[in-house]
Amino acid sequence: MIQVLRPGLLSTIQDLGRTGLASLAVPRSGAADRAALRLANRLAGNPEELAGIETTLLGVDLRFTEARWAAVTGALCPVRVDGRPSTVDRPVHVPAGGVLSLGAAAEGVRSYLAVAGGIAVEPVLGSRSTDTMSGLGPPRLAVGDLLPLGAPLGVPAEVDWAPRSPAPATALVRLLPGPRDDWFELTALGEYAVDPASDRVGVRLRGPVLARTRDGELPSEGMLPGAVQVPPDGQPVIMLADHPTTGGYPVVGVVHPDDLSLVAQARPGTAIRFAVSPRSRP
Repeated sequence: MIQVLRPGLLSTIQDLGRTGLASLAVPRSGAADRAALRLANRLAGNPEELAGIETTLLGVDLRFTEARWAAVTGALCPVRVDGRPSTVDRPVHVPAGGVLSLGAAAEGVRSYLAVAGGIAVEPVLGSRSTDTMSGLGPPRLAVGDLLPLGAPLGVPAEVDWAPRSPAPATALVRLLPGPRDDWFELTALGEYAVDPASDRVGVRLRGPVLARTRDGELPSEGMLPGAVQVPPDGQPVIMLADHPTTGGYPVVGVVHPDDLSLVAQARPGTAIRFAVSPRSRP
């Protein structure tokens, strides 16, 4: 078991999400930075898909009732075991009764904690992920929560591929145009700043207004992570893990899946610039 001593700003249980249910209006949810969760699981000796804990900016404090290996990845933050400094991107051993503390993020937004055996709360529709928009899955962590653990399945990895460099002043993300890129003049896409109102549903941007080249309303269309919607104010919104399954605003393009981690870890005020890929139309 793990006991929550301090839940931080927003800490949730996340795995890789619910797949194959969008036709039933069930979004994928899951870790906002999927690569970071996968890495944490590998370091802890788990299969990549097991559930861990996603924290937001301010970390979390947890007491382990039994000894386990764990790993912290994602946003760079101080890691301590019973007050002794540890590190991110490496396995850490927490003794029975020990307290693992993740401090405030120095870079990035979301840190990921994987524990050997995974967080074994009851799955909902095939996933243990917390969906903050629909309310599916376990609630966000609160003081006193007791989280069950699964049986360890492997040994911690001493090393793994974990490239880490200082956060860029401007995050350059690739944009794949469509399906409604012809509704806008894409040359107007300039540099944007991440709005503080961003969350797991979507990253709101503030910058050059993306004006329409055609008028009219649009019937609701399917959505997916990384879709860039443009509301009437012309300020783009990049959909994240807890996005709705449909939307009525035109989608100008979709962020390349390999760049979604950059978006998920972009702090308020971070500059984002789109690199628009060419698209040929029939």
